[in-house]
Amino acid sequence: MKTLKLDVWSDIACPWCYVGKRRLEAALTDFPHRDAVTITWHSFELDPSAPPVQPATPSYAERLAKKYGRSVAHAQGMIDNMTKVAAVDGLDMRFDKVRAGNTFDAHRLLHLAAARGLQGAMKERLLRAYMTEGEAVGDRDVLARLAAEVGLDAEEVRATLATSQYADEVRADERNARDIGITGVPFFAVAERYGVSGAQPAEVLLEVLEKAWSELPEGPEVVVPEGAVCGPDGC
Repeated sequence: MKTLKLDVWSDIACPWCYVGKRRLEAALTDFPHRDAVTITWHSFELDPSAPPVQPATPSYAERLAKKYGRSVAHAQGMIDNMTKVAAVDGLDMRFDKVRAGNTFDAHRLLHLAAARGLQGAMKERLLRAYMTEGEAVGDRDVLARLAAEVGLDAEEVRATLATSQYADEVRADERNARDIGITGVPFFAVAERYGVSGAQPAEVLLEVLEKAWSELPEGPEVVVPEGAVCGPDGC
């Protein structure tokens, strides 16, 4: 039986990554071989230097304005546009609730979840917690609670995060991203030969899936033109 390998690099603190996940799911709904697709979520930190939990002030719009050297009104316009785009894909993004912070431990948790066969569910829970519910995903107690909701053992999560376990795996993911040339997320690597950069429309992702499937076990490497991404310098 053929298997289609799909590797996705993304960050929890990335609105386009959430949109990209929804568009991938929409593409898979129309993909006749979706049961043969294996998805691995890889780590990518947009701001590795961030503290575990950022202060509530300044607001998301104020931080965005400072980052881009724009007015708060302009930054709020960017946020409003992102919110509208996300809504089309069925997502309720609440930037007024976002509690920014470091995502390194969240990525370690995703590796633990992968080892327990729950990575997909954990990824979805973290994105919703951050982008919609205003949860502080840099707080280890919050991570343990969210992990328990998807079936992980909260005490195992706490014990794991109290050590450096899975830190090497996170760094390996990020090193691989650099080696491949990934500078923004989401980034989808399909069958290790097709690269899709950004939150492309579901139709584009479906086309790549179908082409990759038809060419298994061999085929040329193709990089799809870049779409909307988040990078270390912003979205």
